[in-house]
Amino acid sequence: MSVGLRENSRVAVVGLGYVGLPLALRLSERFKVVGLDQDVARIAELLRGHDRTGEIATSILKSTALIPTSESLQIVAADIYIVTVPTPVDADNRPDLSAVIAACVTIGGAMRPGAIVVFECTVYPGVTEDICGRELEDASGLKRGVDFFLGYSPERINPGDREHTVDRIIKVVAGENENVTDVLCDLYGQVTDGGVYRAENIKTAEAAKVIENAQRDINIAFVNEVAIICSHLGIKTHDVLATARSKWNFLPFEPGLVGGHCIGVDPYYIAHLARELGHNSEVILAGRKINDSMAGFVVEQIVEALAGTASARILVLGLTFKENVPDLRNSKVADLIAGLGERGHRVDVHDPTADPVEAQMLYGIELLTDLDAADGYDAVIGAVSHHAYRKFNQRSFAKILVPGGVIAGLKGMWRTVDVGERFRRWELKACENRHLIKLFGC
Repeated sequence: MSVGLRENSRVAVVGLGYVGLPLALRLSERFKVVGLDQDVARIAELLRGHDRTGEIATSILKSTALIPTSESLQIVAADIYIVTVPTPVDADNRPDLSAVIAACVTIGGAMRPGAIVVFECTVYPGVTEDICGRELEDASGLKRGVDFFLGYSPERINPGDREHTVDRIIKVVAGENENVTDVLCDLYGQVTDGGVYRAENIKTAEAAKVIENAQRDINIAFVNEVAIICSHLGIKTHDVLATARSKWNFLPFEPGLVGGHCIGVDPYYIAHLARELGHNSEVILAGRKINDSMAGFVVEQIVEALAGTASARILVLGLTFKENVPDLRNSKVADLIAGLGERGHRVDVHDPTADPVEAQMLYGIELLTDLDAADGYDAVIGAVSHHAYRKFNQRSFAKILVPGGVIAGLKGMWRTVDVGERFRRWELKACENRHLIKLFGC
């Protein structure tokens, strides 16, 4: 059965989060698009013109032709299905494909012969064809490659990035045959001005996606380890990095807590497949080990800086995994907060971008509604470099901290702020336990 793209082709986007919503909106400018999400509250918000991710303006949501829905009947007999659901890891860092499989079951009950099903989720090579293809066959009673066809086009959404949006980036596409790839090139070519890149096959596209984030993870792990070495030398990591960046080809990575739904997760997908193939991913897992340990390192160093202050009051600024975005998934700041609590300290948390209900649901953390009454703290930790926190000055710290209080900025956002002699900076230096190093400067 042949497949093709028409002006009246119907597209169903399954999953309306950070990836699915911008894509669905862009596609709706060219095609009839239905966006399916199982979160009824999410659909209600979108229909009111509110995007909780902060990526899409109300004016766009109120003027779009996109049809958001939580009813699977609305996606029956679509020509193209695009799956953009999360692919996290479980408690043992093994790939959790439950959302992808659930999407396959839903689509299998809705699709008709001739449909193309495209996956944008980050998966390890083989998932689209070997797992999703089988699930779709079982749910639909149709034969893959005969009655329906598979494609893969990895997402490259970067939350909070207004430059590399879905309409500007190069879109990688791959189909299970040349005809399907042609259709996807046509489809995504109408979405982005950045052009499309035809991958050799689906497994190649899957592998390319998973190593994109694994590479970033390894680079961040490298500078985190460099920070440990610099601390033993008694020099400041940020000064070293600033100096190294004077060379034209030095990569501008910085030390930090690595969380979120991509960089902190995707390396485990390729490592999982490697284990299945009998190969131990030494470099990839070494990077993960370093980055997953960062919150514990920071806890020990804050505790050391507060030596002599039992049950200190600590204010943590920022909970999301990244600055200026509301995304709380896989936030390593939560690990930092938990570690400080386990050491007997009293921790309050503020984040102007995070949803208080979600913070409570995911981590059991009650966010401060504002900082008006925030005072008397023994330490303030700038965990996330939100714009609001970058504006802090000596007067801001004087309101929050007791005399002699500790100022710790994990991403170096307060390095140039003059805090006078009233407060203590948390500086890079070696400590007695050589494995517990202050990795970040103020």
